[in-house]
Amino acid sequence: MAKSKFEYVRLFEVDDRCLPNTWIVVRVDGKGFHKFSTEHGYEKPNDIKALSLMNRAATSVMEEFKDICLAYGQSDEYSFVFRKETQAYSRRSAKLSTNVCSLFTSAFVYYWKEYFPTIKPRYPPVFDGRTVLYPSNQNIRDYLSWRQADCHINNLYNTTFWALILKGGLTPTEAENKLKGTLSGDKNEILFSQFAINYNTEPEMLRKGTVLVRRKVPVALPNGGTREKSQIVQEHVDIIGDEFWNTNTHLLTFT
Repeated sequence: MAKSKFEYVRLFEVDDRCLPNTWIVVRVDGKGFHKFSTEHGYEKPNDIKALSLMNRAATSVMEEFKDICLAYGQSDEYSFVFRKETQAYSRRSAKLSTNVCSLFTSAFVYYWKEYFPTIKPRYPPVFDGRTVLYPSNQNIRDYLSWRQADCHINNLYNTTFWALILKGGLTPTEAENKLKGTLSGDKNEILFSQFAINYNTEPEMLRKGTVLVRRKVPVALPNGGTREKSQIVQEHVDIIGDEFWNTNTHLLTFT
């Protein structure tokens, strides 16, 4: 291809390739989703349809990017973990974050009507994306533990906050003031003593978030028998302790 005199402008591009031998996490976050959820009638404190739509959009991303071995989502965010050895987009940070974020957003819009058939989007949802590197297996586990701990803290607060409003008749300001300085035990006590809600029996998707993991599972053959096939499995489990990682040792192993 012939070169032009203008091609020198490519020299201004910055090399943003991620360091080799590091876990690459692309995290997608909703922008202004407090307003978006309110204007689209999301149920409080959690809307199962909205969370299921987030999971569907995340599954679309994993179906496209085979080097994503695990994704974790809660509320209006999703974290996608690329294997250490991935060479997707030559490990270019901006390419990874923009492609994951744009596909997630378009899938969110594309599948919207399946989860909200009677509600037309009032305006386009917006998600931002960032790329972060983690060098060790312990680092990536700690990152995912951080996100799941955040899920628990936020969901316990929101569950108590909205119980005080919807069932207790408090205003948002009154509920906020009542919860100031409270610990987890205090919130659990409010839920149980005032509203007969045992937080530990709330749906696991709400308390623990959603894990999407690529795993080989047995698939039935037409002529009988089974064979192993890689599939994306959705779970709502603890990923802070060792049990999940002992069951999924393939996640932290070089391929």
